[in-house]
Amino acid sequence: MHAPLLCSAAVLLVIVLVTGCERPTVPTAAQNEPKETTPAVTQIKVAHVKVTTAKPYADATAAFLAQVGKYDATVAKDALASADAAAARRKLEKMAGPSEFMIFAAHDHGAVLTLVGQKRKAVQYILGNALFAVEMTRHDVRASLYAPLRVLIYESDDGKTCIEYDRPSSLFGQFGNAQVDQTANMLDQKLEELVSLATQ
Repeated sequence: MHAPLLCSAAVLLVIVLVTGCERPTVPTAAQNEPKETTPAVTQIKVAHVKVTTAKPYADATAAFLAQVGKYDATVAKDALASADAAAARRKLEKMAGPSEFMIFAAHDHGAVLTLVGQKRKAVQYILGNALFAVEMTRHDVRASLYAPLRVLIYESDDGKTCIEYDRPSSLFGQFGNAQVDQTANMLDQKLEELVSLATQ
């Protein structure tokens, strides 16, 4: 005679248990979106160098290029993919010129200026040396922001030749690393010597 009562109690217990369970939370689309971060901004002082010479643009450019080698991306890729680091270094060394720098790219801004009706002689050179760069990036990978370097050679309005660049030590110095600074100071000297040879 108590069976119906027991069944009712069992049903009630099941209802209580089911309604008492918490359902798993499903993340919404908004929760899955990455949170915005505030950029960390650091102000640095950069030493900018400008050397002006009466030497004709073509002559100064030729003297500059005579001191630098040319980076071969295909050779470098194959060399770095090998397990022989010493052999890779030797191949990279061969790419450098007498100044120990090599050209990675040359951007003819003078040619682009023809789009706005201007005629200028102005070429930006991306130059450096992978073996110099790795001596900095091994200590702070952020040094790769400024390696390789940039040098601009252009003819001024009065017919003189100008060579401009940012002094390496002032760019790399922001990282506060003594090993990076040591290589950057060496780059200062080598770049100064290169520009001097091109303009004298």
